[in-house]
Amino acid sequence: SLAKVGLPLLVRTGRMPHVLAAIHANTPIASLHSHEETGNGLSYARDIAVAAWCRQASVAWTEVPQNAVVRRLKNRDVWSDYWLKRMAPVPLPAPWQLAEYHGIGVRGADLTSSPAQADDGIRSPIELGMTTVDKPLRQRGGRKAGVALLASFLADRALHYRKGMSSPQLGADVCSRLSPHLAFGTLSMREVVHAVWRRRDALLAEPPSVHTAHTTTQMLQALKSFESRLHWHCHFMQKLESQPNFEHQNLHKAANGLRPNPLATPKLHTQHLAWASGHTGVPMVDACMRMLNATGWVNFRMRAMLVAFSSYHLWHHWQPAAQHLAQAFLDYEPGIHYPQIQMQSGTTGINTPRIYNPIKQARDQDPGGQFVRQWCPELARLPTEHIFEPWLAPTSAQTQASCVIDRDYPAPIVNLKTAAAHAKDQIWALRANAVAQLEAKGIYIKHGSRNPNREGRPKPKKPAKPRAIHPETAPNRQASLF
Repeated sequence: SLAKVGLPLLVRTGRMPHVLAAIHANTPIASLHSHEETGNGLSYARDIAVAAWCRQASVAWTEVPQNAVVRRLKNRDVWSDYWLKRMAPVPLPAPWQLAEYHGIGVRGADLTSSPAQADDGIRSPIELGMTTVDKPLRQRGGRKAGVALLASFLADRALHYRKGMSSPQLGADVCSRLSPHLAFGTLSMREVVHAVWRRRDALLAEPPSVHTAHTTTQMLQALKSFESRLHWHCHFMQKLESQPNFEHQNLHKAANGLRPNPLATPKLHTQHLAWASGHTGVPMVDACMRMLNATGWVNFRMRAMLVAFSSYHLWHHWQPAAQHLAQAFLDYEPGIHYPQIQMQSGTTGINTPRIYNPIKQARDQDPGGQFVRQWCPELARLPTEHIFEPWLAPTSAQTQASCVIDRDYPAPIVNLKTAAAHAKDQIWALRANAVAQLEAKGIYIKHGSRNPNREGRPKPKKPAKPRAIHPETAPNRQASLF
């Protein structure tokens, strides 16, 4: 795409800032431009090294915000204002030609080949002898695919967004599926937001019609829900930006030592591997993990259930689970990933613990068992009444369905009721501690959503009894909405 507009693309492989130093020695760098990134500890350390090199080499480094994540945010109360300011400008169209830049900044550089580089330890998977297997059913990327996906979602797929987003089967179609494009940058947050706004404005401008009124209302509600998740996207990334140790440490210190590392003992490790491969003996958990491992995607509710099963039912520390899911998610975004993992694991101190019941989730989101049958084919012939708890099926039913527990499909690796009760007691005992509650208040001030329905904000006091107000002293009703 760059070549079509007259801009050459140079690719260099190696460690930063060694690569910059090599380019600078060949062709002096006047300035360095990049987008701001909220990444892992490794990318954070890289940026620190690049900043030090730029200072030493007298190279100006300009980082441009790409979303509503704010560097060095001082006050979380004003973050929503930043989101609106960042999203408001209309996105610029892509340039159609950059011919006037030919040759500038690359004099003396060989654009046809990569110069010899010192051995810096970088090796490709092939050089390391690793077998790299692509996810067989992953969605395909690219700018054209992202634009088409956005268009189809806003045109009609969003119509059933609110109703179907919680179902792992329906969600694959009615969810936007734009998250990988936002993570890789083939679509920008701002262009998605503006596309939603344009679609909403077009719907509101339509002449009223008996035949379209219901559909229009349904679509407007869907767009509202979707836009709230675009806020949510940057809201969680802001957490990691403001506190990078989210990746490595419990946000709430009272959670330190709460759970064992599943890699510490053979028994726990075996449980972790069963969870990561989709062989826990709990059909809905296994089906969701198998879908994720094959496609790189599963809907949000089922992601939360997978984390909850590892953290609550298995009582495992969240870090090994976070690593597996980071590798499995096609749309892996560090700033969303680690705060969400900790939120679903109950280690933030400000979020209500959610111990998802995988049996109830299966009955609610897959009442006919089609999703479980698709991803756990060994259960396919079981009657629907037994498919979500196959270990309770009579031996005759198991034999007839060619699904004998512990032979064709594993028995549950944990007692769901006992494990959930233990987790509930442990978590609520932790949250009842006065010292822990005091720390939680500080965490809320730094990271909590200012939405009154989310993330630990105290419930509003009961409204006072109505009283007469003189018109001249009445509050501005419009201002009170914001």
